[in-house]
Formats: sequence, C-alpha cells, structure tokens
Amino acid sequence: MNQLTDECTNPMDPSCMASLKHWGKPLRSNRLDRMDREVCVDCGWGRLIFGQTFDSAERLAEVIRQEQWGRRDIAIYMRDPHVVISYAPQELFLDPSLTYRLDFNNYRVPPDEPTGIIVRPIRDSDDEQALNRIYHSWGMVSSYKGFYAKAIRDEALCVLVAVAPDSGTIIGAITGVDHFKAMHDPDNGSSLWALAVDQHCGFTRVGETLVRELIMTCIENGRSFIDLSVMHTNSEAIALYDKLGFEQVPVYVIKKKNPINEPLFLGPEPEEKLNIYARIITDEARRRGIGVEVLDGENGYFELSLGGRRIVCRESLSELTTAIAMSRCDDKTVTRRVVREAGIRVPAQEVVACTGQALAFLKRYQRVVVKPARGEQGAGVFVDLDNEEELLAALEQANRLCDKVLMEEYVHGDDLRIIVIDYRHVASAVRRPAAIRGNGLLSVRQLIEKQSRRRAAATDGESTIPLDEETRRTLARQGHTLDDILPKNVSLSVRKTANLHTGGTIHDVTDQVHPALIQAAQTAARSLEIPVVGFDFLVPDITSPDYVLIEANERPGLANHEPQPTAQRFIDLLFPQTKAFTETGPCFPK
Repeated sequence: MNQLTDECTNPMDPSCMASLKHWGKPLRSNRLDRMDREVCVDCGWGRLIFGQTFDSAERLAEVIRQEQWGRRDIAIYMRDPHVVISYAPQELFLDPSLTYRLDFNNYRVPPDEPTGIIVRPIRDSDDEQALNRIYHSWGMVSSYKGFYAKAIRDEALCVLVAVAPDSGTIIGAITGVDHFKAMHDPDNGSSLWALAVDQHCGFTRVGETLVRELIMTCIENGRSFIDLSVMHTNSEAIALYDKLGFEQVPVYVIKKKNPINEPLFLGPEPEEKLNIYARIITDEARRRGIGVEVLDGENGYFELSLGGRRIVCRESLSELTTAIAMSRCDDKTVTRRVVREAGIRVPAQEVVACTGQALAFLKRYQRVVVKPARGEQGAGVFVDLDNEEELLAALEQANRLCDKVLMEEYVHGDDLRIIVIDYRHVASAVRRPAAIRGNGLLSVRQLIEKQSRRRAAATDGESTIPLDEETRRTLARQGHTLDDILPKNVSLSVRKTANLHTGGTIHDVTDQVHPALIQAAQTAARSLEIPVVGFDFLVPDITSPDYVLIEANERPGLANHEPQPTAQRFIDLLFPQTKAFTETGPCFPK
C-alpha cells in the first residue's frame, strides 16, 4: 500500500496527493487519518461531495443518489469512478468535464493593473437576488432562498461578487470552497465553483478579476492549491485558466441523471442543429413529452406533435399565426396603420418617394430614422439622423435592402420589447445599444471585436457587433474612430439601435412596466390578430404610461427573455392540454 509522507508537498504528484489518487487502494498517512468522513458541502445549487472521504464506492453511490429535486450535486475526488457508477448505472453518469489545478507555488501575481471592478464578499439578501439573476441568465442552477445568509457564516465557503464601480450593480460572482476547513483535507486544497459574469455588463476581465481575487484569498488562508471543473467544450474558460497557470489533472466528476444534466448524458439531440431561439421551444416541448422533428435546422424549422395534433414552427412563428397577420407585421407601414386605428400611439412616418420629400421631412422633424419597410434584425436601420449628408447615405443603403424605404420622426427614449403570447403579456425587457469600455491599451476596433466575441459566446453566435458604416457613424458622432485608444473606464456607445443581433443587450423589467404599456401591447396584438408577437416601444420611463410603438416582430426571440416563461407560454398556446405539466410538475432551469 502506498505510504503518504507528511513531508510530501507537491500538489501535482498523484503518489502523495489523496485527491489525485483515483485508482486502487487509498494512500496512507497520519494526515489522511485526520480527514473527516463522508463530507458534503452545501453550495446552494447543490452539494459538493468529497469522494475521497468515503471508504465504500457503494456508499458514495448511495449518497449521490440522495440528490434533492431541482439541485445539481457534484461528486469529485473519488477513487475508481467507474466502480461507483456501477452501483447505480441507470441513475449516475461520468460528467464530460475537465479538472484543472493551480499550484500556488507556481502562481505569479500580475503587475498592478486596476480594472476598476470592485470585488467583495457577498453581504445580504439583495446580493442573493442579483446573483440568482445572473445564474438564471446563463441557465445555471440558482441557490435556494436564504442560502447566502447561511454561507456567510460557513467558514468553508467564500462567495465573492464583482461590482461595477459606477452603478454598484453586481456583475459577477464566484464561490470558493476551503477543503481543509470543510473536511481537514490532507492535501490542503481548495476549489472554485459557480463562476458567472453578467452577459450585459460591458466590463472586460470580470471573470479573471474574480478568479484572481479568490486565488489570493485561498493563499492568505494557507491553502496549497485550487481546483476547478470546466466543461470540455468551454474553450474560452479553458483559455483563461491556461493563462492563469492552471494545469489539467486526472480528477473526475460523477453526477446524478436529472433534467438539468440531461444533455450531458443523452448526447446530442437532433435539435442541436437549431439555434437557441428554436431550441428553447423544442426543449420545453420534449420536457412535456411532445414529439420534436427537425425539418430544416439551418433555418429554424421544426414540427411538434402530440396525439393527432401536429404544428410546424419556425422558431416562435407557428402555423397558428395566419398569413394575414404575418403580412401585417412584415410591412411596417401596414403595422403602423392597423395599430394606430386601434388607438395605439405611433411616431410620424412617411414612405420616401423622392429626395425633396425626404429633405422636407428632415427639416420638419430635425432628427429622423430611416429604415426599410421590410426586414428584421436591425438591417438597414439608421437612427438619429440630423443632416442631409447622413440622410441621403442612409436612404441609399436602406434602398439596397428594400425598394420601399420609410422615414420616421426620431423619438428619444428607452427601447422596450414586450412579448405577448395568446394576447397576454408574458415578458418585458429594456434593450440597450452595444457599448464598450476602454482600458487605455486597446483600440476601439479591438474593444468592439472583444465585446463581439463575448456577445457571440453568450448568445450562441446570434449577437455580434458589425464593423460597418453605421458603427463608424455612431463613433464619429462622439468624436472617435475605430483606431482610437479608448481611455481607461470610459464608456462608448458603438450603435444607435438596441437590436440584439447587432450587439445590443437586454435587461428584464417584466415586473416593472406600467400597466398602460402592457395594455397597449395586448391591444396591438388583437388589432393585428397575431397570437405571438414582440412589440418594440420607445418610452421615456418604463414606469410611466407614455410611449410610441415602433414596430411588431412576428417571430420574437423567446430565449432573450429568460428566466421569464416565454417558451412555457408558447407551448401552452400550441398544446393547451399539456398545461398541467407546468402547473403540477417541477420545472428545471437548464
């Protein structure tokens, strides 16, 4: 039997690290004898189960199977993981993640390069709500109510949050577990879990800042190393950990099969060919036992079937939306006329017939918007034009996309998207134009490219910031070019429109919007006779009744509004007989 000497200090050596000895008989040492037995740490999202504290593989399998409904337990550091799984092969699986370790002897503190981000321990229930919002937005399991108040008193846990210096808003979080305080770890280790950053915060290096701060905390507490587990497909996170000096180690993770982990043990589904706007619907359908057949993954077409009922959808556009309703939304002039006749307030608008008319419209309203009458995803839309040169250039570009070009009066306000399903309000969100924040080192172009990569990663490639004429015009209006070095902590808007497909961000305000805005959206939906629709409003304040309705989208992106139940309400509409599933059965976050 291997003998673990008390002098062994190399965290990367399996011959003297109990946490790395994943096969055969356990190591032996006086330090190992002092280790607590059968240790599980409550992390809010589930238990962290220390496999090396269990003498029996069968007993470890039994404890993993005790996972509570809606939680996501993680068992790590066990010996012979395949043997553990053999005791419950229908319930347990080997997680397709990689484990990385940072030996603190090799960690180098970087030169002092302040990011402006404030990192502090979690404080109260207000922090808890902000953290759960971030975790929900990434589809991660959030903590149960009251967990963080308990965590503050737990010496084995360290929950840190990143705070934006200008607003005080929480923009990221990380959880550290001190293994020695948790179970008298003979290896003197620690681990990192639940790292998440607000997708829309606009700051760079938030995740790196949190990880580095946690590393320093663990070093100050006398630990020797820190571990983490990361999905093998998460190349962006792995690149960060490589940069910080982490190395992969032979440590494995076992989880219990449940709806949260389903994609990890079932393998790729046919829906993998679909984008996130289609998958959020097919995932909800499959949870209810509704059949899913992908017809054209590239373009988002799929068929849902239950019993004798079959409905073809393209993302959130289904056969329940008539051709008439769709045509009313397709042409923005028709949309405007129909909703205005229903008493909905809309901005002044004209179809451009000639240059003279366009210049007269500009003179009348001073600031205008140019857009094609047909189109989506913000293509060909130019906002806040106030001179003839910009106007004529915008008209030319919009005309390349559609032979019918519109001009509208420019109305200043927040861009509010309201989702109406089955003629009822389901979700509301404020959309903000893409923006970057300088670090004094990178050019505007480089900052845009970096932010664009982050947006693409957060939206499965659906949101990027184009380096086009509209971006250049927006920068020029603020006195900048793509090659300028943006000063540290200076924010800069790079688009005028808040469209998500051009890098805009979205912020849930479902519970805050004024009832008059909800009523206007529901009235507009009935006037268009469309059962699923996303309306774009401009409002001076979401809590006031004032608004103008800009346009209607017959195929709104439901995935943009999580954690609001947009996909659930969509399936309720298509298959009302399955409503009981969500009313009586538990619903898991993905």
